[in-house]
Amino acid sequence: MVIAGDVATGILVVALSAAFLLSSLVSSNSDADALAVFRQSLSDPGGKFDSWDPTLDTPCTWFHITCNQENRVTRVDLGHSNLSGHLVPELGNIEFLQFLELHHNNIQGTIPVELGNLKNLVDLSLNHNSFSGVIPPTLGNLKNLLSLRLNDNHLTGHVPRAILENHNIKVLNVSNNDLSGPIPTTGPFEPFSLNNLEKRD
Repeated sequence: MVIAGDVATGILVVALSAAFLLSSLVSSNSDADALAVFRQSLSDPGGKFDSWDPTLDTPCTWFHITCNQENRVTRVDLGHSNLSGHLVPELGNIEFLQFLELHHNNIQGTIPVELGNLKNLVDLSLNHNSFSGVIPPTLGNLKNLLSLRLNDNHLTGHVPRAILENHNIKVLNVSNNDLSGPIPTTGPFEPFSLNNLEKRD
């Protein structure tokens, strides 16, 4: 009976380990699936995506991608990469993403509202692109966000109230857009220079 019990315990441990491994692989693949759709939406004349092999079990070996110990994507670093095209809603599925660095490219279209699903995001840098449309109010859902750079695009409308009320933001720049409405000077905006909020000639 003791031997049988030990065998049963061993089988249970193996089964749990296999289940954990399978869960990690599925999660990694969900990140890879989102990044594959993201890649397809962009033109990449500089070959930044050459290492992005969708047949691999995890995207953690791809260049410009950083993962945590559980093989979940935490950083996408593609600033100054000469990319053009548009962003896709699937980016909002990368659950553990902390840094989305896409600054200094030529990405167009609107900013997906689904980026507001990235609860772990601390740095969103979309500055120096060609984004248009409004700033999604869903970005105000990002309570861990410390840095938001949307400057030097073609954004219109006003800064959403949900962002105005996010007191965790330490770095904010929405200058050189086509935003309207009064320039906020209270709440999280109080420490910021007006140069980070206005359109400069």
